[in-house]
Amino acid sequence: MKTLLMALLVSLLYRTDLGAQTPFYQGQTVSIRVGFTAGGAFDVWARIIAHHLGKYVAGNPTFVVQNMTGGGSMIAANYVYGVAKPDGLTLGVVSPGLYIQQLSGQKEITFDWFKYSWIGSPEKTDRVFYIRADTPYKTLLDMRDATEPPKCAATGLGTAAYYFPRLLQEAFGLKLAMVPGYQGAADANLAIERGETQCWCGSVQAYFGSEPGRTWAKTGFVRVLTQGGQKRHPNLPNVPTVWELMDKQKVGEMHRRIAKIFVLPDEMGRPFFGPPGIPAERLRALRDGFMKMMKDPGIIAEAKSKGLEPSLMTGEEIEALGREIGTVPQDLIERMKPLLEK
Repeated sequence: MKTLLMALLVSLLYRTDLGAQTPFYQGQTVSIRVGFTAGGAFDVWARIIAHHLGKYVAGNPTFVVQNMTGGGSMIAANYVYGVAKPDGLTLGVVSPGLYIQQLSGQKEITFDWFKYSWIGSPEKTDRVFYIRADTPYKTLLDMRDATEPPKCAATGLGTAAYYFPRLLQEAFGLKLAMVPGYQGAADANLAIERGETQCWCGSVQAYFGSEPGRTWAKTGFVRVLTQGGQKRHPNLPNVPTVWELMDKQKVGEMHRRIAKIFVLPDEMGRPFFGPPGIPAERLRALRDGFMKMMKDPGIIAEAKSKGLEPSLMTGEEIEALGREIGTVPQDLIERMKPLLEK
């Protein structure tokens, strides 16, 4: 009997030790739910990360990309928050502008932006607003005198593709017709090619980093009218920033405050996250792996070859930014709401 008990004890200790030495992610497959269609910058980054991240996470898991479109990436955000298990095997990448919709109290939102398990962001972004070059609008302010408002494609209400043009419309008195409902940048750009719409607000990184933006930039098919960064992008030295235009047009303080909130998502760029409650050691493994991956010169070179602009933001930094933007005054939230609606 003593011999049997001793053998059982040794077996249990061996299994416990073996389990402690085996990384959780060994042999696992991790799904990355992308809230947009294939081909856009969010999707391109997700596929780069899926291809490389496993090499930097203990256990070498396999990462796969699944596109989950709808609501300007809201469907994916809701899914990761409320449906996916908090086991570290389901991640998401969606528009960070969704936090504005949460602040405005949009009923379709079932997530709390600040409770996700943040992993990191590979790239900060800046807004860019462009229009077909065969329209008569040479500058943004020309649209104040439009006889027929140009149609501007957008994804869901409250996404950057919708609220940034609405801000421009109200701050500068533009005549502009918003057409929401496109699944992503690829669909919106196709609509511009077909002549269904004339303008779009995306990121400068996507414009220069993916098609058809790269070709359009060379051929002049579209004209960039303004950009949202604090300073002009090196590739757009002759295009004024929205801040320059606000100074020149003496735009009021309220619109300036709203603009600052609307560009905060660009600081997050393209954040990757998991559901709330991922065990600390698994979240740490993902964060550490993500940081190591984004410091790999080969991966940086690969991203740049696709026109992307790698700029690491850690999960901890995103959490800190989340605490900052979570304190938006109620009066400003109320003033923002009309810009998030039809």
